Amino acid sequence: MKKQIFIIVLSLLNFTVFAQANKLFRQANKATDLNEKIELYTQVIELEPKNLDAYFYRGLAKNDLGDYSGAIVDYSKIIVLQPDADTYYNRGNSRYNLKNYIGAQEDYQNAYKLDPNFIDALYSLGCVKYDLGDYEGAIKDFTSVINAVPSDPKTYALRAAAYSALEKYPLALNDYSLAILADPNSDSYYNRGVFYLSINYYEKANLDFSIALKLNENNSYAYFYRATSFLLLGKYNEAILDFNNALRFDSLDFDALIGLALTYHKMNDLSNCKLYFQKAKVIVTPEENTTSIDQFKNTYWFQNQYFLFNDNFNELSKL
Repeated sequence: MKKQIFIIVLSLLNFTVFAQANKLFRQANKATDLNEKIELYTQVIELEPKNLDAYFYRGLAKNDLGDYSGAIVDYSKIIVLQPDADTYYNRGNSRYNLKNYIGAQEDYQNAYKLDPNFIDALYSLGCVKYDLGDYEGAIKDFTSVINAVPSDPKTYALRAAAYSALEKYPLALNDYSLAILADPNSDSYYNRGVFYLSINYYEKANLDFSIALKLNENNSYAYFYRATSFLLLGKYNEAILDFNNALRFDSLDFDALIGLALTYHKMNDLSNCKLYFQKAKVIVTPEENTTSIDQFKNTYWFQNQYFLFNDNFNELSKL
């Protein structure tokens, strides 16, 4: 009889714990403050240490809060006990945010193995392969994504970037154009414009940037790149106008300031040339004297228009 009473009491205690954990879990799901959500899920876990849903949602909240390492710990506890595609995918996202690309690649692969219909995992796998320099692998994954979802322009643009990295320019151009067919928005035209500029098709680049700006006049990067194409086409007044438009969005845009300096130098307006190059120098090398072009290695001009920049650098630095 005493044993039966003990079992009944234990069952009642278990039911009470379950009911309390369930209540806290519901509260956590409804909470909008991330710290509150984490605290409530933690209380659930204290009551039910094997509640994998609580670990999962606490991991999501930690990730959204920027605590990627804490999120990884929560996801890993689930994976040890009961691995599933969603948890691998989300741990991959947290690892990716920490620039642990190898770990993210592993997780995306596992997510896709567990669920071959998980297109987001395959897309992310392609992205991380691209970041790791595995362009052939990225192209293979993006192609599979395109076969499953042929209407997403972003995947065409990413596959195009991978083709471009492999210097397969006709294939890259085809994909940038397919992205425009899939969705003729400002970003699609902008992306193809940047590609055209990179292969010295200045007129075509200029046209794409102009279309991109018609579709979205707040695309500040399109102003900068169109200005660059104007400069390379020798249309200096138009270049000045667009570089200044780029500066309206970001007055500390040192690339736009250098662009203005280069443009005024081409026009033999040494006063304005000096003014804008000095402004750029203050931002790029605030505590150093400008003695070497290498001090500008993080600029667009050093990385993408080196010969133009180098041809003018000595004169610019002496002004």
